[in-house]
Amino acid sequence: MVCRIKKMGRLLLLITSDLVRAITLMPFGIYVREQYMLNKRIINHEMIHRQQQFEMLIIFFYLWYVIEWLIRIFINGRRAYVMISFEQEAYANAANMDYLETRKHFCWFKYIKS
Repeated sequence: MVCRIKKMGRLLLLITSDLVRAITLMPFGIYVREQYMLNKRIINHEMIHRQQQFEMLIIFFYLWYVIEWLIRIFINGRRAYVMISFEQEAYANAANMDYLETRKHFCWFKYIKS
């Protein structure tokens, strides 16, 4: 399966309020700020999200993501985003360029903790 990695356009930059380096919006592709296009860790992080989204049939990924984020706001406050299980898996393995070859389905589930 081919994954399109595209430069983040002005509209997406406006929507994300200039806060993100990259974002995965499957099935459309991965969008990366121009200055980060060659950053392998960021691309790998987003490729992990790509796998998470496909294994959860895309829509369920977004539903789970939002619900977990809302719950974590009460538990973790400002750290809610980085404590989301999907983000925990992606950050923990972003530097491992072989991770996607050995990753088991639903591996993000082990990162759910209070």
